Amino acid sequence: MTTYRISQLAERSGVPATTLRFYEDAGLLPADRTPSGYRMYGEDAVERLAFISSAKLLGLALEEIRELLDVREEGVCASVRARMLPLVADRIAETDGRIAELRAFCAHLAGVHAELSGPAPAGACGPECGCTTTGTPAAAGPVPIELSPTRRTPAAEAWREVPVACTLGGAELDERTEQWRVLAGKAERREEIPDGLKLSFPAGAELAGELAALAAAEQGCCAFFDFTLHLTPTALQLEVRAPEAAAGMLADLFGAAA
Repeated sequence: MTTYRISQLAERSGVPATTLRFYEDAGLLPADRTPSGYRMYGEDAVERLAFISSAKLLGLALEEIRELLDVREEGVCASVRARMLPLVADRIAETDGRIAELRAFCAHLAGVHAELSGPAPAGACGPECGCTTTGTPAAAGPVPIELSPTRRTPAAEAWREVPVACTLGGAELDERTEQWRVLAGKAERREEIPDGLKLSFPAGAELAGELAALAAAEQGCCAFFDFTLHLTPTALQLEVRAPEAAAGMLADLFGAAA
């Protein structure tokens, strides 16, 4: 029977080792342990990962994927399909609703754009100048709409909507992980914050520059991470946030709070 170590499975499947560890913690990908503590995966792991990736592309939540995997373990395709059908139907309904909302919002924006493209009144802004659109629109114009909660994420928190996926693999991923572990190891304190961790370092412009450069590189491959760097003459802090689905990767790269 074919078995894989975590590095072999990552290379074979194209899924980063950090994600494999997270899937194990989330109950999606079981792993055995060798006497020395190394993870070993069975020969069905590659196909299981393909199923997980496919389900994520459908927008299914981790708990839904876990349930589908349990059904899949029974070995009856018809049962998996029967469970998937209502889940996919729910996603279709959600998507149709969002499309309708976005079309209405686009029409509203077009009306505002047309209003702003006309001649501006003399003097300062006023209730009728067109810069403020919270009032009742003209009868022939578009109506304001309220977007659903899934589309109400502020631009500053757009990372919440980014899929949890890393484009690095193999040696590049190992090198990046080691870079973060070296820098995170210099932290004097770790503490939990909403959605992530705050690391406190000795104040210094050189270290701040290293953190900023590595954070920028990280967002190039893992845009679901959100970084905030605070530098004062006496303090240097890095706040790292990520969606719940990336909790395993967050802990793997930056360590747990003390």
